[in-house]
Formats: sequence, structure tokens, C-alpha cells
Amino acid sequence: MRLPLELKVLDPRSPTPDPYPDLDPSAIVVRSATGDEAAAIHTLIEEHLAEGHLLPRQFSEVVVHAHRFVVAVQDDEVLACAELAPLSHSVAEVRSMVVRRDARGCGVGRRIVDELVRRAEAAGFEKLCAFSHTPAYFVHLGFSIVPHEWLREKIVTDCHACSQFRRCGQYAVVRALERPRHACVPLAALHG
Repeated sequence: MRLPLELKVLDPRSPTPDPYPDLDPSAIVVRSATGDEAAAIHTLIEEHLAEGHLLPRQFSEVVVHAHRFVVAVQDDEVLACAELAPLSHSVAEVRSMVVRRDARGCGVGRRIVDELVRRAEAAGFEKLCAFSHTPAYFVHLGFSIVPHEWLREKIVTDCHACSQFRRCGQYAVVRALERPRHACVPLAALHG
């Protein structure tokens, strides 16, 4: 016995449903995380581990490093996060970048990366790196794919202790940063 197929015909004149009905991109604020938001950050990371694109983080580690996280919030609800983690005096990493599923596609990730770039430049880092299963996203934001060996700081700091070392499937991406311009005093002024 055949069951009738139900076809749904969309009227091209009808408005497209809003994919983010509860989000107002103009009301989303990107800022430094507070210590009180460590639990929300950790929960966001934990909820997205199943996607296979993040490494687990201990809650205690997130609490200690909460000041290094940038978050996107709307109505005091954390929608996205990422950490600016120093690897050496010249290299910093975008770590634990997560955008909540219902907030994806509205520019929140780009805003967080832009803020991390600004902070890394202000801190005097020469390079900002990330390790990602989806390098195209970062390439679109000005990063370049490089061999892992070019980021020895990351290998020494984290990779050697990781259970996925040499088989993680992540791509290394790097973005050169601009050095902050300091006010210069003309040489003539120094010699009177």
C-alpha cells in the first residue's frame, strides 16, 4: 500500500522565516569575560565537544583564565567565546572558540576574532594562530594555513601532552599582526 506523499510548496512571495528569531545582532556585545561567566563559558565548550572541533577544558582552567576570554553576549547570556592564550612572547593563540548554534551566521565569530586580533596587537604579539578542523573560516579572516612545525610554541606548550598528538586532523593557521605604533619623538628634538 502506498502512502500519499505530502509536498510542501513554498510561496516565493512569502517572507523567509528569521533563522535567529531571538537574536538581535545590534544588541550583541563583544567584551571581556568576567569570572562570574566561567561556568557559562565552560558549559558552552562542553556542549560543543561532540562536534569534534574542540579540546575539552577543565572548569578550573576556565576559571583561572576567564580574564583572557572574549565573549559575545545578549541580555547577559553568553552566545560565543574564545580565549586569547599566549604561547610565547611573540605568538598568541585563539583557543576554545565556540559560537552557540543558534547564533551562527550572524557575524559573532568574526567580531570575536577581530577583537582578539586587536588585543593581540595591543599586547605586542607578532602572530596570532589557531588550530582548526575548518581552516577556511580562518583563511576568510586573514589567516594562512601553515605546517604545524612553524608553531613550535604550540607543540611544546600543548600538543606533546595531548592524546591526539600527530593525529588530531587540525590545521594550523597563522595571521601576522601589526606592531602597535608608538608616538615617536623626532631626533632633532633629542639633540636640542
